[in-house]
Amino acid sequence: MMASRQLRSEASELTKTTEVQKGKPVRVRRLDPSSSPYAPLGVQLRRSREAKGLTQDELGAKIKFSGSYISRIERGIVPPSRAFAEAVDQALETGGTISLMLDQLNHGALKEGFPEYAAKESEAVAIRLFHLGLISGLLQTEEYAAAYEQALVSRGTATQQQADSRVQYLLARQARLTRTPAPFVHVVIDEWNLRRPIGGPAVMARQLRHLERLAEQPNVTIQVAPISLGEARPFAHTVTLLTMPNGKLLGYTESHKTGYLERDARILSEWTRDYDRLQVEALNQSGSIGRISLVRKEFEDEC
Repeated sequence: MMASRQLRSEASELTKTTEVQKGKPVRVRRLDPSSSPYAPLGVQLRRSREAKGLTQDELGAKIKFSGSYISRIERGIVPPSRAFAEAVDQALETGGTISLMLDQLNHGALKEGFPEYAAKESEAVAIRLFHLGLISGLLQTEEYAAAYEQALVSRGTATQQQADSRVQYLLARQARLTRTPAPFVHVVIDEWNLRRPIGGPAVMARQLRHLERLAEQPNVTIQVAPISLGEARPFAHTVTLLTMPNGKLLGYTESHKTGYLERDARILSEWTRDYDRLQVEALNQSGSIGRISLVRKEFEDEC
């Protein structure tokens, strides 16, 4: 419901602007996110396009699609093709958001609420992560992610197409970490996540080596919350905090089936306080890398 209200608000603001198409000013049509299943994708496409300062015709010239076709997609009249979604993501540097939303609509590949979060993540200047049960997605190797997704396929809770879509989208999101300017990423990893043998010892050893390398990047800080924290660990659920370019703070959490983008300032203040406490209680950077290295060697000994 909150996501729907936010999209309606953004759509209303868009009606106050004009574009220049083929040399003539054109009043922008109002976007109604409830008009069709593909309408929210159209709203996100327009937001991403306008953030780059492009008209529909200008974007069309870049990706070799007509401006009128882009207009129909933005209004939710027709669904985009896979080729269009991929071309738009590359031209607008969305981090794969449009392809992600298309996958969700076509295959149910992602949790409800996640596409909205992913769109914000691609714009954030700082990302703070705490994930329960798994290494955070932005830090996963491809084989680690694939091993986890393949288990869902084996259990019959996901199709192979859904699993493959999620892995490919994850890799597209990770590309954001190496672009310029890259966001600052602070991750607190629960020690149990390091020890949970996703994919077996060899996959885990390479995953933990990947964490060690990531920690060498100037924009990435990794800490480990040791198992010994016990009940002193402030979070009992996955939490992400995003700092947007305008300084606004957003949060994200999820249940087994649904993700939720949090905007309430009071709740975000509580999450920020608890995250700060978690950082203090966790091992420092050098101690954290030492713990990751220790667990990695344990897995290597099993190989």
